[in-house]
Amino acid sequence: MPSWFETRRSLIVSLADLQSGFIAHLRAPAAPPPDSLVASGGTPPNRRFNVYRNNVVASLIEALRASFPVVERLVGEEFFKATARAYIDHEPPKSPLMFLYGETFGAFLDAFPPAASVPYLGDVARLEFARLTAFHAVDKAPITIDHLSRLPQDQLGETEFQLHPSLTLLASRWPLFSLWAASSGEQSGEEVNLDNAEEVIVVRPHYDVDTRRLPGGGDSFIKALAEGLSLGEAAGLATAASEQFDLAQHLNGLFDLGAVTAVDIAHS
Repeated sequence: MPSWFETRRSLIVSLADLQSGFIAHLRAPAAPPPDSLVASGGTPPNRRFNVYRNNVVASLIEALRASFPVVERLVGEEFFKATARAYIDHEPPKSPLMFLYGETFGAFLDAFPPAASVPYLGDVARLEFARLTAFHAVDKAPITIDHLSRLPQDQLGETEFQLHPSLTLLASRWPLFSLWAASSGEQSGEEVNLDNAEEVIVVRPHYDVDTRRLPGGGDSFIKALAEGLSLGEAAGLATAASEQFDLAQHLNGLFDLGAVTAVDIAHS
């Protein structure tokens, strides 16, 4: 006779198998209902299950529409819904937190043949997801540029920066910020030149998510600071990456954005 522990373990395993099977059938549009479903009230289980399955898919499509409104505006509602349906089949959610769903949507769009005529779509999706994650990021108070004046001036090159946890950088071979801004209503009346590459910063130091186009060398500079390099090292890399790099402009921009939370002299 099985022990209490063995019986309980068997029930847990059976429940896990039941749940896994139910989810697998939900994700397969052509699959019949799970064998464990029993008809009640005279309604065939396949009909009831299909209604439930369709409701799940519809809710996931609406979640993606809410997260990627600019992508939808660029391709239209019908195309977006069909694309979202394909994405759901390819990569169903792994977390109950719906705001996390869509992290790989940009990569999916890059490889999605029907979207080949809109090659910048994946980068726009990455920007929208960066804005979403910035909104939900941990709060941390930014500091002002005055903090630099409190450090030994002969050691400023050795200064290390702590950047805001909501910060994301995106470097695109497309005019990413211009495309997003024109389609989101942030700016209008400006023609977008698809030959221009753009770098973008996303950060939420207070209540609202801020999205801006970076001047030349910005991505290299801020990325180096985020990796723990000193101010002098980051400036050197950015100067090598872009002749347009202006250290004073970038420092003022970073602090104005509220992207810096602490500065200190590196100690070896």
